[in-house]
Amino acid sequence: MHPPDAGYPYPPPSAPGVYSTPPVTSVYPPPFQSPQSWSTGLFDCTSDCTNCVVTLFCPCITFGRIAEILDRGSAPCGLSGALYALLQYLTWFHWVYSCTYRTKMRAQYSLADAPCSDCLVHCCCEQCALCQEYRELNNRDFDMFIGWHANMERRATAAAVYLPPVTPDAMLR
Repeated sequence: MHPPDAGYPYPPPSAPGVYSTPPVTSVYPPPFQSPQSWSTGLFDCTSDCTNCVVTLFCPCITFGRIAEILDRGSAPCGLSGALYALLQYLTWFHWVYSCTYRTKMRAQYSLADAPCSDCLVHCCCEQCALCQEYRELNNRDFDMFIGWHANMERRATAAAVYLPPVTPDAMLR
């Protein structure tokens, strides 16, 4: 039997269970990004004194703001902060909850696991860890007071300001 002259591979693609092209899958792993260092140190709390004082006396506020940004607005600041406060006052395992957000932040921004593991940082230096995460997001141009959605609107407006207007004459050239 000879292959058909229609240019199709033998057997024809119309045969049941035969595909004309195999499904495309990548044999290469996703590109690896080397971890970046944090923009501020763990113990640089006094570089933002306002946040330092708020975090010292009411860490649930700082945590809620961080969680809203990292969750991309899916949970409001107040809800995350209230859950953190509830865990803090009832179980003293609030650091486990906040540790998961540090891990999430490191994954989103390719940050180094430094100076030690996320759980150890949050277990031993909870307020310092929250301050560092807050400063990191602040240094990445998030306004921590306005939340995720307002930050996205602000960025969209800023991007629209930099785009030149499209004129019909420019399209004809």
